[in-house]
Amino acid sequence: MSRLNVDELAPKTAGKKILMPQGGIIQTQYTQYTSTSTVSIASGTDTAIDNLAVNITPMSTSSIIRIDAMVNGEWSNQTASYNSVWFFYRGSTKLSGPAAGSRDVGVLMGTSLTYESSESGSTPEHAIYSFFDTPSTTSQITYKVGFRQGTGSTITWYHNKTVTDSDGIQYERGTSFISVTEIAG
Repeated sequence: MSRLNVDELAPKTAGKKILMPQGGIIQTQYTQYTSTSTVSIASGTDTAIDNLAVNITPMSTSSIIRIDAMVNGEWSNQTASYNSVWFFYRGSTKLSGPAAGSRDVGVLMGTSLTYESSESGSTPEHAIYSFFDTPSTTSQITYKVGFRQGTGSTITWYHNKTVTDSDGIQYERGTSFISVTEIAG
């Protein structure tokens, strides 16, 4: 049996860039939002959640960017919980499923309610979703969480808190994040 002892392995490079094997993780950037806020969202309008934005400068034009988000909060109109879609923006470009007639399209469709009507101001909703993007650039990119709802009126998203937000155990608060991971293509 042979043994190979080395003091240090040097990465394979091209100029000043480290070359990663295909599928290797090059870098991760994230924004974790721990404050509370509100966002008004008009019905039928794609809207960015500006508190959940992150920048990344890809190392290669062949890189794949994995975008992940976890969003916590509560809607002022509970119909938005299931009459909605979550998606991402790359700059001003919406990243989602393909257009399909007059349907709202996104990455994640709204989920069913998980509360009793007597708790409509104290039971938060959440969204956890991912998307793979191939931006083909080495310029800085800003990714944001996006949302579209179809309740027929403007509603409010109570970010990281419940609608009532009183000081009591039944009025939870949480955190939200968006992260991007560059993967060698």
